[in-house]
Amino acid sequence: METTYKQFKEKAVEYTLKEERKDFNKAKITKSSDAVGYTRNFYFDDIAIYESTFVILVNNSNDTIGYAKISQGGISGTVVDIRLILKYALDNLASGIILVHNHPSGQLVASPQDRNISNKLKEACALMDISLLDSIIITEDGYLSMADEGII
Repeated sequence: METTYKQFKEKAVEYTLKEERKDFNKAKITKSSDAVGYTRNFYFDDIAIYESTFVILVNNSNDTIGYAKISQGGISGTVVDIRLILKYALDNLASGIILVHNHPSGQLVASPQDRNISNKLKEACALMDISLLDSIIITEDGYLSMADEGII
């Protein structure tokens, strides 16, 4: 039986990652509190509702060159795909990245999963000569910097 073009056309699906360029305020990130202050510009009322993950992209001078939302999950977790983080970093020629996610519970403790993904990301970034500068957990009232705490 011969397969026609129409049969293939009906089953085809196009998948894309949407990139939207917007004007945003740039900042110099020299310490964890700078990164947290910058992050609070795009975390809103949802910070206490569900867990989500962002990556901040910086150049050699530690000036922000962009940020991206990597994932959004439920009240106790979210999936973080290292390949997506590296895609954004490579597409923007970032020299360094800062991973930021929130804990809706308000707990400022790095879970084993938080530590694991941060260490995997650090190793993956090193292969591309990109620095994982920090992995930060934020809550409504505070933050934990894994770099400041010597975790990564």
